[in-house]
Amino acid sequence: MSQFKHLNPNDAISLIEAGANIVDIRDAQSYQQSHISSAYNLNNDNLHVFLQQADLNTPLIVCCYHGISSQSAADYLASQGFSDVYSLDGGFEQWRIQYPDHCES
Repeated sequence: MSQFKHLNPNDAISLIEAGANIVDIRDAQSYQQSHISSAYNLNNDNLHVFLQQADLNTPLIVCCYHGISSQSAADYLASQGFSDVYSLDGGFEQWRIQYPDHCES
């Protein structure tokens, strides 16, 4: 059974405005080209530090390219003690279409 929840971009906006953190697990080059405003690029190199410094009680949204890889990552992060973890349905590509003004490069 999954420990994370699915989240559509419409609900993600509200959750981010309420203080949720967002991590982008895409490769560094894709992240640098464009990403969701305030997203942190999480990868294998910085995962350990992120886990040490993160507030496990703050909602966490995981974003990838299309919403597939983020599911495994969200499940993993939930297993590491995050209490409220979401996978962004449609990933960055859906977000970029719906909310281009909430992206930065």
